[in-house]
Amino acid sequence: MGFKIGLLGLGTVGTGVSEVFANPLGRHPLLQEMKIVKVGVRSLEKIRSLSLPPALLITDLEAIVHDPAIDIVVEVMGGLEPARSLILAAIAQGKHVVTANKAVIARHGAEIFAAATQAGVYVMIEAAVAGGIPVIQPLKESLGANRIHTLMGILNGTTNYILTQMQQSGAAFTDVLAEAQQLGYAEADPTADVDGLDAGDKIAILAALAFGGRIDLEQVHREGIRQVSVADINYARNLGFVIKLLAIAKLSPGTSTTADTSFPSQLEVRVHPTLVPLEHPLASVNDVFNALLIEADPLGQVMFLGPGAGAGPTASAVVADLINIAALLKTGLVANDPETPRIHPLLACSHEQYCTIAPMANLVTRFYARFLTKDHPGVIGKLGTVFGDHGVSLESVVQTGVKAGLAEIVVVTHHVQEGNFHHALSEIRSLAAIDSIPSMLRVL
Repeated sequence: MGFKIGLLGLGTVGTGVSEVFANPLGRHPLLQEMKIVKVGVRSLEKIRSLSLPPALLITDLEAIVHDPAIDIVVEVMGGLEPARSLILAAIAQGKHVVTANKAVIARHGAEIFAAATQAGVYVMIEAAVAGGIPVIQPLKESLGANRIHTLMGILNGTTNYILTQMQQSGAAFTDVLAEAQQLGYAEADPTADVDGLDAGDKIAILAALAFGGRIDLEQVHREGIRQVSVADINYARNLGFVIKLLAIAKLSPGTSTTADTSFPSQLEVRVHPTLVPLEHPLASVNDVFNALLIEADPLGQVMFLGPGAGAGPTASAVVADLINIAALLKTGLVANDPETPRIHPLLACSHEQYCTIAPMANLVTRFYARFLTKDHPGVIGKLGTVFGDHGVSLESVVQTGVKAGLAEIVVVTHHVQEGNFHHALSEIRSLAAIDSIPSMLRVL
């Protein structure tokens, strides 16, 4: 029995997938029972280094998802449309889908998974988060005995590379970004990466799996790294921290899963640059590597680390999903009968409830803030008074020398409710001695 695959897209990831199929020896034996029979591309004129017969390439993408001979559709085009429509069309035709498209899954996952459940087919998404690092299947299967409390990770290689280089070379954000673009680590339009949107998509997907409910992407707090300066990185180092763009999903303090539904009452889901203690496991994850730290009961802590993007790593995850589907088809564990659709309960995604996302004003954390102040006497005392009036306790205060008539003061707080901290900052901005507040970052 052979399984026929239609591949949508032949960019970096699609090429990586085709190269795995071109050299199946030494890999899982099920790979030799699968064959790519059609490849959808935008243009036949583009010069490519092909490991597939050129005759397989077509520009009619609809023809692939409607071809009755194709069993599985692999979508690695990227973007929202036509990817979303093609995925839904494939499902409607009773085809299983493997996708690396985190943007489509984060925004339209509810629609896609509902359609897949009704049709009795699989939509597999291992490649959509963290490239080649296996995190989706462990959350679905291996960690099923655990009650997960926290997901915390570095889920965007571009921003991790930029922050690492800023720390190591002392170069400014704009200079390192330009270098990352030249090296191919950053897109010509880096917005999705450097503004935290890409990491927001990924943590929304992971949170849905970990906590058993849908995540409204609009409620995920997302901040990027544009405001992080070399001065902040140096201060962080001197204080015993390194700055990382963290994606975090966790149960809110005082929240637990209810006994009758095992559904969390409230979650924190957020992406923002964070001061991470140097001894923390994520502090040493550098350059384009990704990592995900999971805290669960009874397991404790477990961390997944590896390359989070690229042709090889992402193709590894795509093909692993294909092998999973082929195994299910081969053993008869999939029934496409519309009257009684049947799919494996550990591999399905059928959440219907939405998780309640806690507002950021309720977040309790530590903060780092950098102030530029006029050289007036008693400035630190005034800062302390305002912070105290709003219930903000200071862990450390550092003042540097005066430059161009302005002194620089850096504070790190104890744990405080975010709303109270921002109220204090609003009052501090109105003080005559305060010139500006260049930086405000959260501290792990």
